[in-house]
Amino acid sequence: MFKEDFNIADEYISARLHSLFTKSAKKLNYKMRQDHGKHSWPWWKEQVLSKWANDSWRFKMENSFEEAIFNIERDRPMYWFIRQKDTLTALHPDMSDTMVHKRILRKCGGDLDHSIRGRCIEPFSTEDYINAMEDMTTKTKIGRNWYKPSMDNKISGKPIPKPNIPHDKAPLKCHKCGCTSHSANTCPKKTIINEIEIGKDDTK
Repeated sequence: MFKEDFNIADEYISARLHSLFTKSAKKLNYKMRQDHGKHSWPWWKEQVLSKWANDSWRFKMENSFEEAIFNIERDRPMYWFIRQKDTLTALHPDMSDTMVHKRILRKCGGDLDHSIRGRCIEPFSTEDYINAMEDMTTKTKIGRNWYKPSMDNKISGKPIPKPNIPHDKAPLKCHKCGCTSHSANTCPKKTIINEIEIGKDDTK
């Protein structure tokens, strides 16, 4: 807001600041108003620039933009795109919309970036880019492939291993004599019976 654009007094512009500011800026405006009282718009403008237009603020905003990689599972295209545009516009007021759009699209990933660029040929408005981004992430294969493919075994192509459930073995027991110390193949009674039968054959 510039005073020369409006035929109003400084006190009316200063009064509007509290409704225009949000979060930490609103708190700062309220505290400074209590501490310093009424002041002209140039004084308030100087306070705002000294607080947020310094190197520390610019460094913080640059890092915030660089770390803002679009995540289809977490970010909504409209809010994410507008937030990145506001950040770049605050950092570089003279940057053209074309350059702003190009820098934002680089944060979308290769396939999504390429698809949106192919659909939106400059000059395109911010609204056109947002609409294209929403269509790409909800109505095309690019968007659908980003939704947790590990949950779908057909997409991943990897068979799900079967759980290894241990099976308890039945206790060893001989079905000839009923003892549990050996099996039927090694039963001593079977050996005795065989020897008796062999002896009978020899006496014949």
